[in-house]
Amino acid sequence: MSKIIINIGRQLGSGGREVARRLAETFGCKFYDKELLNLAARESGFSEKFFEQNDEHKGFLRTLFHVHVPHLSDNSFYSNNFSEESLFKFQSDAIRKAADEDNCVFVGRCADYVLRDHAEATNVFITASMEWRIAQVSKRHQCDEQTARKIIHNAESQRASYYNYYTGKRWGDAASYDLCIDTSILGIDDTHQLIADFIRKRLDKGCKRQ
Repeated sequence: MSKIIINIGRQLGSGGREVARRLAETFGCKFYDKELLNLAARESGFSEKFFEQNDEHKGFLRTLFHVHVPHLSDNSFYSNNFSEESLFKFQSDAIRKAADEDNCVFVGRCADYVLRDHAEATNVFITASMEWRIAQVSKRHQCDEQTARKIIHNAESQRASYYNYYTGKRWGDAASYDLCIDTSILGIDDTHQLIADFIRKRLDKGCKRQ
């Protein structure tokens, strides 16, 4: 079987993470979402908590003066020479290393851009109607619709800013992906199946990104 690399971009509340998890199970891939933070922390010398504070959003300088000793290793290089770009590089290096070692499914974190030279990679963006997403976020956070809408707006503004800044592309733009799909049309189960079928056909045909 050819190498399998699947990069999932997703709108908040679209069910993208669940679809990604199922794809990892279907194809026997390692699954990386928050797990990437642990990998990046090990590679960089920063604590995982430090990456969590800056995960998928710009604003490192806003937290700079709140950094405490436990967030850094004893490595003087990392303690004295860090920036937002450093954090992105450490995480990108962790993504590339994981992709080189095994079949993987990555959720977010600009993985489609980081792995742009991997011809085997399949890039998918998962969206859903605002009504669907509000319902999912309301259920998850046990909040009203207005609060859910604000959560979605704030999170997606951060994701878009992060992605656009580091890739020079536009988050969610169809031109950046091999497949864009709306989970509110088919539901999670059939969305997962459709993407899996797409990947299987691509593998059968030996199609690679040019």
